[in-house]
Amino acid sequence: MKLNEIRDNKGAHYRAKRVGRGIGSGKGKTSARGGKGQTARTGVALNGFEGGQTPLHRRMPKRGFSHAAFRSAFVVVNLGRLQRALDDGRLKPDVKVDGAALVEAGVLRRVKDGVRLLAKGELKAPLTIEVTGASKAAIAAVEKLGGKVVVKGASPAAA
Repeated sequence: MKLNEIRDNKGAHYRAKRVGRGIGSGKGKTSARGGKGQTARTGVALNGFEGGQTPLHRRMPKRGFSHAAFRSAFVVVNLGRLQRALDDGRLKPDVKVDGAALVEAGVLRRVKDGVRLLAKGELKAPLTIEVTGASKAAIAAVEKLGGKVVVKGASPAAA
């Protein structure tokens, strides 16, 4: 194959529509651009214009404010997940469990803004857990077994 033998696939290019070639062509005179004015000229693209219909950006309500961009992203760990890690031997019951230990054990992928401990599942061994936030039920479940939950570096709302 030579460079001068390279061709496009059949049908890959469609012949450009010829406009402004007489009334009989169906695309003559104004070339389907309507009457005069701004949009009859070249180089016009009115962004968001919907042909006189109220544009989407004006139909949508514009009120309120969201703090979602500033919200802290906590990673959730359930008691059942900790028990599974203990059963698999990835966590040791006598070692303090914190975010770094959970990542190292493969329970979490990353810590983000902190770890929240929730009470789903059942824990069977006493643990010392250091987290950013914990539910009251999770704290009660850990302390019932003789463990301890240390909530550190969290605002009262996050705990």
